[in-house]
Amino acid sequence: MKPPSPCLNPDSSLLVPPLVIACGDHAGIGPEVTLKAVAAERRTLTSGVVLVGDSGELTRLRTQLNLDLAWSPYSPAESDAISKLTPPAQSPMDPCPVWVLDATPKARAGTGVGTPSSNSALAALGYLRRAATGCLRGEFAALVTAPVSKEAILRSGVPFVGQTEYFAEMAQVPDVTMMLLGDDDRGRWLRVALVTTHLPLKDVAASISQRDVTRAIQHAADACRKLKLPRTRVGVAGLNPHAGEGGMLGDEEIRVIRPGIRDAQLLGVDVHGPVPGDTLFHQAHRGDFDAVVAMYHDQGLAPLKLIAFDRGVNWTLGLPFVRTSPDHGTAFDIAGKGMADPSSMQAAIRLASRLAEQ
Repeated sequence: MKPPSPCLNPDSSLLVPPLVIACGDHAGIGPEVTLKAVAAERRTLTSGVVLVGDSGELTRLRTQLNLDLAWSPYSPAESDAISKLTPPAQSPMDPCPVWVLDATPKARAGTGVGTPSSNSALAALGYLRRAATGCLRGEFAALVTAPVSKEAILRSGVPFVGQTEYFAEMAQVPDVTMMLLGDDDRGRWLRVALVTTHLPLKDVAASISQRDVTRAIQHAADACRKLKLPRTRVGVAGLNPHAGEGGMLGDEEIRVIRPGIRDAQLLGVDVHGPVPGDTLFHQAHRGDFDAVVAMYHDQGLAPLKLIAFDRGVNWTLGLPFVRTSPDHGTAFDIAGKGMADPSSMQAAIRLASRLAEQ
């Protein structure tokens, strides 16, 4: 199948494959924030957008939300080139088209909004697989994923740790890193890469390895370069209070974290630490570091969400394709009420589009 290339990038004179968005669990707010974000951002994008989800639910939502957003069915398997697809009506101010790829099995259609179920969970998993498969074969330029429910997927009988791990397995890459990034109302950024991701807290210390510390540092520095930052200074958090207090409060800093930092320094990375976690994020927020490496999920996400709760973006580093997502969950309690804030999804779309252009 020939990869579709629907839009002309005015800066490069090159045809750009479309961005793909997996719309998430239709019982949650994923479809709502997706449609709101695409409606808000489509005039600034340099590629078309393919929405992978339930076309009936997306059409219903578009009407409910009264969105000015046109689309056409996306069926590249029936076409040799994107020119054979019917683009939506457009204007000179809205040059890039939107398509909907309905990947919902008939047996899983019609799930209720606000109530998680195995139907909606497994359908959402299918959207992820179809979108990522398209990225791996060059059909799409980048992937943005709306929220899914890990609990609902697990209850449906499918082993699932998280989207980061799911895509790593699909792409057959052993070394990926979750980075969360966002800025406050004064434009001050936090960029946080995680050594470990979705683990019980009791398992974190035993799961941190010297190699994984080095991997997260390298990925964090590489992310700074991809973002074209003028500097790539990385700060690394300790695991224990006071970064172990010289071994008195834990020796992971001595045995694992410092050697991992030293290995990254030998590779030419401007990296410093380990710094106590209660100090490092303040230093990064005031501009001392361009990225932070945290040892575990909540160590990194709590400060990030404090400053950028509505604008945080999840970026998976180390995949062979660009993947971003909003930094929030399915929010089943407000699904279907039209009150979901699309800001984080908009930020995820903007970042994916920016990275794909590179």
